[in-house]
Amino acid sequence: MPVYQKTIQLPAFSRGFHLITRIIEREFTELRQVQAGMLHVFIQHTSASLSINENADPTVRQDFESFFNRTVPENAPYFKHNYEGPDDMPAHLKAALLGHAVTIPITNGQLNLGTWQGIYLGEHRDHGGRRILVITAWS
Repeated sequence: MPVYQKTIQLPAFSRGFHLITRIIEREFTELRQVQAGMLHVFIQHTSASLSINENADPTVRQDFESFFNRTVPENAPYFKHNYEGPDDMPAHLKAALLGHAVTIPITNGQLNLGTWQGIYLGEHRDHGGRRILVITAWS
């Protein structure tokens, strides 16, 4: 069973939800060598997340951001961890809620996502910087 693994660095994104499917497909060329298998994508950060959702209408990503900002507000008086600013603790909680990894089937060297599915990066910090992904594929 061949296993392929690569670490890539994403460009810095603004706060919000961003489609990164094409970046992963472009950077992880080993994907094409797997006829039937799985792709696992893991983000090495505690204040950003990965998820799968709609890739067609950008207002879905805007609604995600609005929902999570209301669900986990900044400057909540009960947050103790605020050393890195008011967006820090909410970013950790949003990442914990959404998760740090996604797993997707591979079929004939391509991600076998649904018609309207894409991989989201949830950037939960105002200035999160470049994020690192560990991408692993196996058949």
